[in-house]
Amino acid sequence: MSVRQHKAIQRTYQDLYHRYGPQHWWPGDTPFEIMVGAILTQNTAWTNVEKAIHNLKQAGCLDPESIVSMPIHRLAELIRPSGYFNVKAGRLTHYCQWYLENGGYEQLKALKTQFLRQRLLSVHGVGPETADDILLYGFRRRVFVVDAYTRRLFLRLGIIEGEEDYDGVRVLAEEALKRSVKDMNELHALIVIHAKNSCRVRPLCETCCIRRRCRFQADQAANS
Repeated sequence: MSVRQHKAIQRTYQDLYHRYGPQHWWPGDTPFEIMVGAILTQNTAWTNVEKAIHNLKQAGCLDPESIVSMPIHRLAELIRPSGYFNVKAGRLTHYCQWYLENGGYEQLKALKTQFLRQRLLSVHGVGPETADDILLYGFRRRVFVVDAYTRRLFLRLGIIEGEEDYDGVRVLAEEALKRSVKDMNELHALIVIHAKNSCRVRPLCETCCIRRRCRFQADQAANS
C-alpha cells in the first residue's frame, strides 16, 4: 500500500469535506437502532429503511426482545418498506437472538474490535459491509466501511485498480486515515453523498468537486 494511495485518500477526504461539510452520521437514536438500520439498508435506499424503522417504533417493538418474540410474518410486514422483507425479517431475528445471547450492548462493547468483528460475521446475514457499519456507527470502532460507492469513486480516482478484495480496500483507507473513528465516519458518509449527487453510475461530472483527478473525466475528454 503506497504513500500515493494514502495521500490520494486524504486529499479526497479534504476535498469532499470542504464541499459538503460534516454529515453527522449514522441517523439513529440508539446504538441498537443503528444496528437495525445497518441490516435493513442492504440492497435498498435509506428512505425505505426510515419507513421500516418508523413502523417498528410505532408498533413499540424497536428492541431486540420484542423482535425475537414477534411472529416472523408480523415482523416482515412491519419492515416491508425496506424491501426483501421476508429475508430481512429472518436476518434481523437471527441478529437479535445473537445480540441477546451475547449479553447485549454492554457486554459486546467490552470485546476487542477484531474479535467483535469476527463474532458479527458469524451471524447469519451479516457480511463485511454490514458488520463494519455496526462496528463503526453502533460501537464507535476504528473501522472503515467499504461499499459500492467507495469502490466506484476510488476506482475512478485511480486509488484502486478494481481487483482488490473488501478487506484490502478497508485496510487501505484505515491506514490512510490513521484509524480515526471520526474521520472514517465522515469519509464514508461524504462518499455516499458525493456518489448520490455527482459520482453516479452515469456521473454528473460538471457538478463534481474532484473531477480534475478523475480517470472517468479524463477518458471522456480524450474521447470527445
